[in-house]
Amino acid sequence: MSAFATAPDSPNAPAPESSGSRQAVFHARRVSKVYRMGEVEVHALRGVDLDLYAGELVVLLGASGSGKSTLLNILGGLDTPTSGEVFYLDHNLTTAGDDGLTRFRREHVGFVFQFYNLIPSLTALENVALVTEIAERPLDPAQALELVGLGERVHHFPAQLSGGEQQRVAVARAVAKRPDVLLCDEPTGALDYASGKVVLEVLARVNQELGTTTAVITHNAAIAAMADRVIHISSGEITEILCNETKLSPADLSW
Repeated sequence: MSAFATAPDSPNAPAPESSGSRQAVFHARRVSKVYRMGEVEVHALRGVDLDLYAGELVVLLGASGSGKSTLLNILGGLDTPTSGEVFYLDHNLTTAGDDGLTRFRREHVGFVFQFYNLIPSLTALENVALVTEIAERPLDPAQALELVGLGERVHHFPAQLSGGEQQRVAVARAVAKRPDVLLCDEPTGALDYASGKVVLEVLARVNQELGTTTAVITHNAAIAAMADRVIHISSGEITEILCNETKLSPADLSW
């Protein structure tokens, strides 16, 4: 059992919430984040309330500087709020401390960023294996690469792969440890149209086949059509949450 999961329950933990048959895996309340630079205060988040549900695919949509990356970093345990609380299931991330957040990230969260952060001297297989070696119940690295459509490219180095293929290796690396949550920060931002759609297809497939709760942040409004829910963020606040009654396949998106 994970070290993080065996931590004592918080006395202030919220009752589990659900949407239909889905459980809320994240429960954020009144979350604010203020960055101080000398005498200047930058309010990145202002009193955000948000639940994310098990197995859903959500798109957090907003312009650059709207606060969406800050919110994703707080949900993923890479940052902490200035005020408010964030629960993962019944565990309070805002009181977990550095060691608790490290365990949370290692055991429960996969990250995909705009830039691939692959190690140039390692093959695709070796880049993925770096994660599986420290995971409790990992996918086989070759299986993870097969999942993202790179089964025949496992022994290629990053320099031998296109940008879209490198991003798919990054996705394989993130999902190889079977994370409960996959957090993606502008995963298509550095890619061309065709490569971006392939990466989105991979993310949708991971969400469907592994049941991973997936959050994708983007400034590209067209991507919102593939989500179960679309969370609009502006000036550090959630301005609207919409449900897609009919989701589009990433192959059907256009921008």
